[in-house]
Amino acid sequence: MATHISDYAVIGDSRSAALVSRDGSIDWLCWPRFDSPSLFGAILDPDVGGCWRIAPSRYEQVKRWYVDHSNVLVTEFASREGVGRVTDLMVVASEAEKRKVMFPEHELLRIVECVQGSVEFDMRFEPRPNYARAEVKFHSAGALGLRVEHRHHLYSLRAEVPLSLHGGDTVGTGERKIFSLSYDSSEPAVIAPLGAWSEQALARTNAWWQGWAARCTYDGPYREQVVRSLLILKLLAYAPSGAIIAAPTTSLPERVGGSLNWDYRFCWVRDASLTVSELLDLGYHDEAHAFVSWLLHCTRLTRPRLSILYDVYGELPSGEELLPHLRGHRGSKPVRIRNAATEQLQLDTYGEVIDAVTQYCRRGGTLDGETRKMLRQFGEFACRNWRVPDQGIWEPRIKPQPHTHSRLLCWTAVDRLLELEARGLLPRIPKETFERARAEIRRDIEEHSWNASLQAYTHVQGGDTVDASLLLLGWYGFEPPGEPPLRATFRKIRERLEVAPHLLYRSEDSRAVGEGAFGICSFWAAEHLARGGGTLDEAERWFESLLACTNDVGVLAEEIDPATFEGLGNVPQAFTHVGLISAALAIERRRHDAPFSGVHS
Repeated sequence: MATHISDYAVIGDSRSAALVSRDGSIDWLCWPRFDSPSLFGAILDPDVGGCWRIAPSRYEQVKRWYVDHSNVLVTEFASREGVGRVTDLMVVASEAEKRKVMFPEHELLRIVECVQGSVEFDMRFEPRPNYARAEVKFHSAGALGLRVEHRHHLYSLRAEVPLSLHGGDTVGTGERKIFSLSYDSSEPAVIAPLGAWSEQALARTNAWWQGWAARCTYDGPYREQVVRSLLILKLLAYAPSGAIIAAPTTSLPERVGGSLNWDYRFCWVRDASLTVSELLDLGYHDEAHAFVSWLLHCTRLTRPRLSILYDVYGELPSGEELLPHLRGHRGSKPVRIRNAATEQLQLDTYGEVIDAVTQYCRRGGTLDGETRKMLRQFGEFACRNWRVPDQGIWEPRIKPQPHTHSRLLCWTAVDRLLELEARGLLPRIPKETFERARAEIRRDIEEHSWNASLQAYTHVQGGDTVDASLLLLGWYGFEPPGEPPLRATFRKIRERLEVAPHLLYRSEDSRAVGEGAFGICSFWAAEHLARGGGTLDEAERWFESLLACTNDVGVLAEEIDPATFEGLGNVPQAFTHVGLISAALAIERRRHDAPFSGVHS
C-alpha cells in the first residue's frame, strides 16, 4: 500500500480516472464518471476501501513512466529473478470509432509482461462499490470471467490466465498476459475480446493521446513538463460536456492526520480564466471553446447568482456528506464527499467567467444574444455587490470579509465588459455605470487594500496580512508587476509566506494551521518574476526549483510538504498544472523579449 500521495500516477479516459501506486495497486477508481462513488478506495482506507493490485511477489526496484506523450502508464519491477512490467490504461476511442464498433462504457486494461528472466506476479482484486458501503457479490461467467453487480452497475473482470481473486502466475521472457476490467450501466453489457483486440486498443489509445499532445504549439525548453501538464488537464476534462474538474479525488489531506480534507471532483469557476488562457495560448481552441460553452451553460442556470463550483453537467452538487466508516488517508479524517463550498459567496467568480469569455472573444469568438444578456447581468451584479464581504478565493469556513482578491476580480469583470463593448461585441451595456464602478473599485483597492506601514497590499482590506493571490494584481492587469507597489508586495509575500526556497504558503492563516505550500501560488511567483517583477534568471531558478517537486512521472498535487517535498491534498490538481503551464509560457515570452502589457495574453 502506497504511503504518500506522491506515490500515485493517474490514468483515465476523460470521463473517469484511476490512481495507480508505485506497487502496482489501483487504489482509487470511480465509475462511470469522476464524481461517482468509488469502486476502489484503498487510498482512503487500505483495510476496507478496496483495490486491484498486480505486481511481482518479490522485487527490489521500481521505475515507471508514461509512454511518450500519452496517459498510458508503464511500471517496471526488477528483481534477481527477472524484470516484469505492468502497462495500465483506460481505453480511449474516437467518436468515429465508437459509431463503427460497440465498446464497453469504460474499460481498464492491465498488460503484464516479462522482459527478462521469469517473474511471478500476484493479483489482489477487491472491489468495494459505493465507497465500500455496498455488499460485494462475485458471479462466475465462465469464459466471460468474473462479474460484480451493484444496483444497475456491472463490472466484468477477465484475463488471459485463470482468474483467482488472490491468485498468482509466473510469466517468462517475452510473455504478455492481458487483464481487463470493464463497466456497463445495464444489460446487455459489451464485453470486448482480449488478445489482439486489446493490443489494438492499447495502440489506438496511445495514438489518440499522442495525436492530441502533438497539437501543442509550445516549443520551449520545458516542453516535456508543459505537455505532461496538458495531458493531465485533458484527462481531467469531462469529454461529454467540456468541464474540467479540479482533481479526480476526494479527502486527500492538506495536512496529514488533520481535517483539511475536501472533495475536488467538481469544476471550480475560479479556475476558468487561467485554464482558458493556457488552452488558447497552446493551440487547443476546441477544448477552450468547449470549456467556455460549458461555463456559459452552467452559469445560465443560476444567474445572476453564481455558484463557485458545479458538477460536470453544470448542476449544483447536493449537500456535503461525511463517510465515518473510512479512516482516511494515513488517518486523516473526516472523509468527505461533495463540497459545502457551494453555499459560499465568492465574488471573484464573476471576474473569472467574464475574463474567460473575453479571452475567447480576443481569439475570434462571438457572443449570441442570450450570452450578451447574461454577461450584462453578471456585470450589474458585480457593480451592486462588490463591496459585500465574501469568503474569498481560499474558501475559509469563517465569517465573510472584504478580500482584496475579490475586489480585484470585480474590477476585472467590469473592465472586461467595457473591453467587449469597445470591440462591438456587447452593445447596450450601461457603459457609464460600468465605468464609474471600475473607477470606484480601483480607488477602493488603492486606498483600503494598500497598507502603508506594511508597504504591501493586504489579503483583507484594512488588515496587516498578505496572501499569494495578491500576485494576480499583475496577471489581471490592475498594476504592472514591475511597478514599486507590486515589487514591495512580493518582498513581503516572500518574507511572510516562503516556507522553503521557492515554496509559498497561500496565506498566513494556512501557515498557522500547518498545511503545505500551495502549488499554484509558487508558480504564480515564478510568473510574477517573468512578467517584470524580477529578472529572467530569477524566474527560471524559481520555476526549475518547483519542477523538482513533481513526482517521478510529472504529476503534481494541490500542495507540497515543505519538509519532505511530497505532495499533499488532492492529486493530480488541475490548478497546479495550469500554474506550471502559465509560468512556462511567461518565461518563454520574457526570454524572447515579447512585450507584457500587464494584461495576460
